Amino acid sequence: MRRVFGAKKNTEPPPSIQDASDRINKRGDSVEDKIKKLDFELCKYREQIKKTRPGPAQEAVKARAMRVLKQKKMYEGQRDMLYNQTFNLDQVSFAAEGLKDAQQTMTALKSANKELKGMMKTVKIQDIDNLQDEMMDLMDVSSEIQETLGRSYNIPDGLDEDDLMGELDALESDMGNETEADGMPSYLQPDTETDYDSELNLPAAPTGHSGAPHGRVQAEDEFGLPAVPRASLRG
Repeated sequence: MRRVFGAKKNTEPPPSIQDASDRINKRGDSVEDKIKKLDFELCKYREQIKKTRPGPAQEAVKARAMRVLKQKKMYEGQRDMLYNQTFNLDQVSFAAEGLKDAQQTMTALKSANKELKGMMKTVKIQDIDNLQDEMMDLMDVSSEIQETLGRSYNIPDGLDEDDLMGELDALESDMGNETEADGMPSYLQPDTETDYDSELNLPAAPTGHSGAPHGRVQAEDEFGLPAVPRASLRG
């Protein structure tokens, strides 16, 4: 059957841009080496022309130098052509890489867009607004509670700052008067009033037991004191 239809030829894959660029660069480097050799040879011919006198010998050296110069021009043309090809391949390579990057970017954006759409389905603007309103109401209620708990029960409603300062000044004046004596309040200072009981030399009040014999009650005067015997009042 292979003799009738022939065997299928194995086709090689086409070279990539990088492979073609590497191959051309190698050829360009080879041509560049040949040009350098020709330049070195031309330098020798130039020195020989300067040293030889005009005549057949000098003309022969010039002819060889002219031949080398033509080869150099040919190689330079090939080198420039190879460099142009390399430049074109580089441009194509850059464009291909840019397209690959664009494809990857588009794929990533599509994936992110799909994920965002899925997340947006679970988050609604109306729910966020309602939550914000509820939080504002709770904050207002909390502020009212704090104000209510911090309310004072002893301060009159009509008391302003001037009245308060007047009360403080009066309180400071009273405290100053009380602390004039030895720096002690009046309620801590010793009692300086006259003890009238000690001046009158009155006996102590009865305690319910007198000096009279047992079973005998001693008479008392109108002040509740033991009555003085009448015999002692005689002159």
